[in-house]
Order: sequence, then C-alpha cells, then structure tokens
Amino acid sequence: MVRVLVLSSAAALLVLAAAAAWLLFYGLRPGPQVDEATAVVVIERGSSVADIGGTLAAAGLLEDDPRFVLLARIMGLSAQLPAGEFELSTGTTPVDLLRQLSRARPVQHLVTLQEGLTLTEIADRFAAGGWVDRDRFLELAGDPALIEELGLGGLTSLEGYLFPDTYSLTRPAPDERELIERLVGRSLSVWEQLAAEHELPPDFNRHQVFTLASIVEKETGRADERPLVAGVFLNRLARGMRLQSDPTVVYGLPSFSGSLTRSDLRTPTPYNTYVIAGLPPGPICSPGEASLQAVLQPEETDYLYFVAKNDGSHHFSTNLREHNRAVRTYQRGK
Repeated sequence: MVRVLVLSSAAALLVLAAAAAWLLFYGLRPGPQVDEATAVVVIERGSSVADIGGTLAAAGLLEDDPRFVLLARIMGLSAQLPAGEFELSTGTTPVDLLRQLSRARPVQHLVTLQEGLTLTEIADRFAAGGWVDRDRFLELAGDPALIEELGLGGLTSLEGYLFPDTYSLTRPAPDERELIERLVGRSLSVWEQLAAEHELPPDFNRHQVFTLASIVEKETGRADERPLVAGVFLNRLARGMRLQSDPTVVYGLPSFSGSLTRSDLRTPTPYNTYVIAGLPPGPICSPGEASLQAVLQPEETDYLYFVAKNDGSHHFSTNLREHNRAVRTYQRGK
C-alpha cells in the first residue's frame, strides 16, 4: 500500500514537473524574430485573455498557443491586461510580453484642428482618421438634447463651438458623443477665462461674440490684424451698417464654385451680410482664442472698411472714397 502511494506521488510529481516544464518552455521562449523592433496592436474593449493572445499572435509578437491564457493566470495578470492601442517590443518572451502589456500606456495620436474649420470640415477630419462616423458626428452636433446638456440650449447647431486645438486621442476611439463633449468643453473653458478678463461689447451675448469671432477668423489669418478687423465690424454694427463680409456669403451658399459673383452677393440667405442687417444667426466656423479675444478687446479706430492687399494683409479705410481707391489699387485685374 505504501509502495503504491509512493509510486502515485512520484507519478503526480512527474506530471506536475512535466507540466511546469511545458509551461516554462513556452513562457521563456522568445517570440518570432522579425525585422521591426516593435509592433502596434489594438486590443478591443471586452477582449478575453484568449482574444488578446490571438491579437498578439496575429501581430507576430508570439506564437498562437493556449498556454498564453494559463501563463497570464499563473502570473496574476489576467485582469490587468488593458484595452487600447499599444506599441510592444518584438522578439520578447511571453512572460516579458505579458508584463510589458500590463504596464503599457496607449499610443497617443495628435489630431490638430486648425482655426477656421467648419463643423463639416471637422467631421471630415475626424472621419478620415477613423475616429468617428461622419454622419453620426454631424447628427449629434445638431441634436437639441445634446446641445442643451452641453449648456448651449437654444442653438440649432454646434457650429463654432468645437474648439480648434491639438487633441491627443487613443484607440479604441472615443465615441462621437464623447469627442463632441470634449471639444465643446474646451471651447467653453477658453470662453470662461476670456469672459472673466474682458467685458462683452455693448448689447452682445456669448453667442454673438462667437459669431463675430468666427467672421474675424475667416477674414484674416494675421494675428496683428484680428483686433483691427473686429474693430471695423463693431464700428459698422454701431452705425447700423451691414457687415458685408464675403465669408458669410460663402457659408450661406448651398454650393460654392470658388469665386463669389455679384449674383451671390445679392442672393438672400440668413448668412448673406450684404443683404441682412447685423450678425448672421450663428458662427460660420470655429474661431480660435485669438479671434475671440479680438472681439472682446478690439482695436479702437475709425476704420469702417478693409480690402485684401493680396499678400495676406489688408488695407483699412475710414471712408468709402478711400476704400474704393484701395479696391482699385489692390484688386485690379481680379
């Protein structure tokens, strides 16, 4: 009887030793040797340990082997393997790879939204990078319920409130709602800081500031001119003059050939400031901080007109006669 027990114990030990050796051989054997020093993998949310093993194997980081799941459990890392996009070293052992993955930080993607982009252009930019479904993004940007939740109740669109900046994004991608909330939150944060430092123009509210700032953004890309352009428009509004801003006309057209015609300038739309008095109903693009500040702190001058000089700058005039002369000088042949 004792002999049987001894033999059984010995057999069990041999089995355990063989299993340990089997697992140890797998865990300490370097993965496939490839030319690249690293590989990028995307681990989807909700992936099981087996799924993660398959993802790593498909990326050439290790062999597809059921021992990966057992090894992760023995190392106590099964619940510590994150979802996301990670850059991992190739040619390492499964043990090192599991440790590396458990501590890995997601790959950061920088997405820059330049000042002056429209809502549609922002949707296109994110969609091109695979971050959003374009149609869903635009649908949410016009959803009254979401707009109300974001503290912008009364608006029909988030045009102008998706702040231009450089954003760091990780995969799996945030959903469209989360991304919109982040962009609007950044916009309102910048606004709160500016509003705390400057008084609003007479009879202006936040939406009107964003609207005029968007026009300033489209009219000039020069930092030194923004306060001048803002001052011209505020002077015109104070005198009951129409803004006569070409970018507003373009925004209101269902299609634009690239060159404004006299017919375009006469075509009534809610955004044609050659036809309507005052400001259009909302922003025509996303203004940056400098344009918002220009409206809150405009250059105080007597200028009422400006015309492009074809070098990126503008000539400013105080009266129509001077303006017409500048138009003939700088727009000759156009």
